[in-house]
Amino acid sequence: MSFGLYSIGFAIVIGGLIYAAYLMHIPTHWIAVGAVVLLGIGILSGMKATRQKDPVG
Repeated sequence: MSFGLYSIGFAIVIGGLIYAAYLMHIPTHWIAVGAVVLLGIGILSGMKATRQKDPVG
């Protein structure tokens, strides 16, 4: 799976969660904090899932 495809999927998930938080009337600054944290988690997990294995030897 490519990192770009993984990033697009994670961005859609983050967008949905932001919209849900907005509908629940959560303060904007907490929505921003949550989005930044999720973005960091998405980048780290995307790099882990799509990295190439090191050759042995």
